[in-house]
Amino acid sequence: MRGAWHPWERRRLACTGAAGVWERRRLACTGAAVQARRLRSQGPAAPVQARRLRSQGAAAPVQARRLRSQRSSPSTATSLGGLPATLAILLVFALLFPQPAHAYVGPGAGFAFVTSFFTLLAAFFLGVFYLLTSPIRALVRALYAGRAPVGEVRRVVIVGLDGMDPLLAEKYMAEGKLPNFRRLKEQGGFAPLATSYPAISPVAWSSFMTGVDASHHNIFDFVTRDPGTYLPMLSSAQVTAPRRTLSLGSWVFPLGKTRIIGYRRSRTFWSVLGASGIFSTVIRVPITFPVEEFNGVLLAGMCVPDLKGSQGSFTFYTTDPGDKRETSAGSKYVVTREADVIRTSLYGPDNPLRRTKEPLSVPLTIHLNEATGKVKIEICGERVELAQGTYSPWVPIVFRAGFGFRARGICRFYVMRSSPHLELYVTPIQIDPVKPALPVSHPFVYSVYLSKLLGRFSTLGLAEDTSAFNEGFLDEKGFLDQAYLYQEERERVFFSALERTRRGVCACVFDVTDRIQHMFFNSLDGKASSGNADAARYQGVIEELYLRMDTFVGRTLDKLGPEDVLFIMSDHGFSAFRRGVDLNTWLHRHGYLVLKDGKTVGSEWLQDVDWEKTRAYSLGLAGIFINRKGREARGIVSRDGDLKSLKAELARGLSGLRDPATSEVAITRVLDTERAFPGPYADEGPDLLVCYNRGFRSSWECATGRVTGEVFADNEKPWSGDHCMDPELVPGVLFSTRRLKA
Repeated sequence: MRGAWHPWERRRLACTGAAGVWERRRLACTGAAVQARRLRSQGPAAPVQARRLRSQGAAAPVQARRLRSQRSSPSTATSLGGLPATLAILLVFALLFPQPAHAYVGPGAGFAFVTSFFTLLAAFFLGVFYLLTSPIRALVRALYAGRAPVGEVRRVVIVGLDGMDPLLAEKYMAEGKLPNFRRLKEQGGFAPLATSYPAISPVAWSSFMTGVDASHHNIFDFVTRDPGTYLPMLSSAQVTAPRRTLSLGSWVFPLGKTRIIGYRRSRTFWSVLGASGIFSTVIRVPITFPVEEFNGVLLAGMCVPDLKGSQGSFTFYTTDPGDKRETSAGSKYVVTREADVIRTSLYGPDNPLRRTKEPLSVPLTIHLNEATGKVKIEICGERVELAQGTYSPWVPIVFRAGFGFRARGICRFYVMRSSPHLELYVTPIQIDPVKPALPVSHPFVYSVYLSKLLGRFSTLGLAEDTSAFNEGFLDEKGFLDQAYLYQEERERVFFSALERTRRGVCACVFDVTDRIQHMFFNSLDGKASSGNADAARYQGVIEELYLRMDTFVGRTLDKLGPEDVLFIMSDHGFSAFRRGVDLNTWLHRHGYLVLKDGKTVGSEWLQDVDWEKTRAYSLGLAGIFINRKGREARGIVSRDGDLKSLKAELARGLSGLRDPATSEVAITRVLDTERAFPGPYADEGPDLLVCYNRGFRSSWECATGRVTGEVFADNEKPWSGDHCMDPELVPGVLFSTRRLKA
């Protein structure tokens, strides 16, 4: 995957679907020690900066990240101070109004307020500017149309169907169930498509957009660890709050700039095309947050946070005092019914203007009608009435922080049961595309334009709530209805973009194929995802998914002309996920990982690890980190001699590891990251990439840094399909309207 390539021609494209429970938690990154490396490219100042980092203790990792973001690769850091002059003037103008509305910013690392009035004002002025200049732009197009280079292709359309599996596609095509895919195969081309190392969505899609592997684009997993604290942090982006504040009694006002820093490196193909005058429309391609400026429009996808700054935190209300369900991915409230009315609150982000940081909230009133079984919801001046098993439209929510500051979001309500006890699910409160709390699109007003044109839509990167389904707070119907509601929204956005992108590139990624296969892969074996007895009802879910995608492909083909080229690709395939492997327990048993005070099990996020005695540990899905001197804060393994021999020793011990319950090989091979992918960011990721056999994956506990005491365990969650395995075993697909050269 090294080197440059045409994004729609090279076979080693990569893309991969969502991860587990920890993806839906707020992953905090609190600073720590020693991250001053790879500064050589910054010239003579680098050694001085490195020494400063070493002397700064807890602040070092954040500043090291900032130094890396200033390298020669395109910067993805954004701040209010970086707005164009015209928009900055508009912002100042908006601040002069007596009661401006504001919105919250931050994916778990800080808060800021950006006026939503500014958003609407900017949209108005840009719209007026667009109308006033349309005659001039038409004249320019007419003058230069004949001079533009004439090529064989007018428009390239790239459709990503995340997780579409080549084996299942072949099966359903052979059965005559996918006529449009079959037409593409026979008239154009079809082939399995190699995925990335590791086979994880953020890694693969980053490779798709840049043409390089993880050691060059710096994304190895959904999460990584802060080498100063060993705590998890989102691998793709971080919001840093202003360092300076003004305190007035119990109030705290942020001063300075809030920055959204992106950690993905290397240049995207649409940026390269834009520099050559080729326009691109990019819709929900993963790891495009924070958004970048280029010649085109973009709506960000995976890793866009919700209004709380997390990767998706749902809310659940029940009147059942005996409800024993627990959640780590959302909030559950047992509420009291008075006659037919329930009065409670919906909680949003913490109030950054208060010293105590208590969460913002709005009143929520629920009316129950036993005669009809319907539920009426009143919130923020909105009223919706729902029957059991139905979703509400998007409901705008406004949280007031004080002094005119407001955080605006949207959510949907779903009545899972209305009797004998109410069970009401609320989606994560998402950034409102009409009044976005932070840039989820380029230009900033693009999401406003789309929502005014097509209606409100989901903005959360991981919107399909796999965590609520995993934990029993959504049933099968609720999850499937939600997934297809989001799919319909994205199809509307895609076809609108396709209509308006008459030349250049139109690229869009759809997540539904990945999310439904994750949660219903065991239905291929006749099992129900939530473990209930209604297995037969959902046995055809995967087949129905592929049939729906075939219909969508047919609609897309109908909108293409002879000068258009269509590529349909997936980032990876799928396999059953039956058994989890706890690498941390294996490392503990063999003396590579040591727990404090002689413990035999350890809590999540590696909190019980004795770092002065630990040589290796695992966090996330990708593999194993070595506790290295000069990189980790309390590293003990030196680079000279010890590191190379330790990696070889671990690779020998884990390669071919068998499951004692079945004698199956669980781990096919272990790769030394620096040897396999010697790019400039190789030591940012795991030192060893662990490749699992079909049916196996890093266990849920290992992914969150726990030590359970058992190396192998059954996967009993509805999340029954996966792809975080040996990349050679889970290739994706590539269809094309043109013949492909192998």
